[in-house]
Amino acid sequence: MSDTRTTTQQLQTIARLWPDLTDALGDRTQHAWPPPQLRDYIAGLDRHDAEQAEYDRWQASALRALERSPDQLGIRPVPISLRVHDTMRTVEAALLDTADRIARSVQRPPQQPPAPARAAAAPTRAERLVWEDRARRIDAARRDACDPRRWQPQHGRTAIRAALWLSGRAGGSSGPFRPLSALEEQHLARVAAGAIGRVEAVLDLADQRRELTAKHPCPCGGTIEVYGGAGALPVARCKGCGAIWSEAGVVAA
Repeated sequence: MSDTRTTTQQLQTIARLWPDLTDALGDRTQHAWPPPQLRDYIAGLDRHDAEQAEYDRWQASALRALERSPDQLGIRPVPISLRVHDTMRTVEAALLDTADRIARSVQRPPQQPPAPARAAAAPTRAERLVWEDRARRIDAARRDACDPRRWQPQHGRTAIRAALWLSGRAGGSSGPFRPLSALEEQHLARVAAGAIGRVEAVLDLADQRRELTAKHPCPCGGTIEVYGGAGALPVARCKGCGAIWSEAGVVAA
C-alpha cells in the first residue's frame, strides 16, 4: 500500500512514535512479523529460509553477548529486542546524516560580530552612537548563532530532534535557511519514507505482505502469501487454489 502522507507528516509521525519504539525495546516477544497467530504455521513452512535463519543466528549470538556469567557480581543487563534496536539505530543514523547534509547545504552561516575597537577615554556623542550600534550588532550576531531553529550538529543529536528539524525543512518553515532544491526534496522524501516504513513495520502499525519462498508452496503447488498488520488479523492465502489459513486453521479451500 502506498503512503499518501507528505514528507513533513511522515517525519512528524516518526518523532511521535519514537517513545513507542523505546518502550518496545525491552519487549522481545512483541512487534515481530509474522504475527504470533500464524508464527507456528509459517515456521513449519519457512523455517529454513536463508535470510531468516541468518537473522536468528545473529540474534542468538548478540543475546549471548549481552548476558553475563551468573557467578559475576552486579546487575545483569536486561535483554533487549534486537529487531527494535536495529531499527532504531538504522533510522536514527539516517535522520542524523540527512540533517547534517541538508544543514550544510541550506543553512545560512551565523552573522559575524563586528571587530572589537578600543574605547576612547572621553567619547563624543558620535562615538557613543557607534558603540551602541556595535553592541546591537554583537547581540544580533549572538542571537543568530544561537537561533533554536538552526541545526546544531554538536548539540542534541537525537532521532526526534532530527525528524522535527527535517520536517520543518520539508514544510518550508521560516528561519536562517534557503528553501530545499528539487533534488533535496526528493532525497528527503526517500529518507522519510524508508524511515517511517521501518518504524511502523517493527511496531506492527502498517499493512504488511510477504510471499513465502518457492521451496515451501501450498500442497496444490501455489505460492502462499501472508498479510496482516495495522490491526488486521493475520492471514495466509494461497495465490493458486485460494485456500486461506488464519489463527484458527484452514478457513477456506
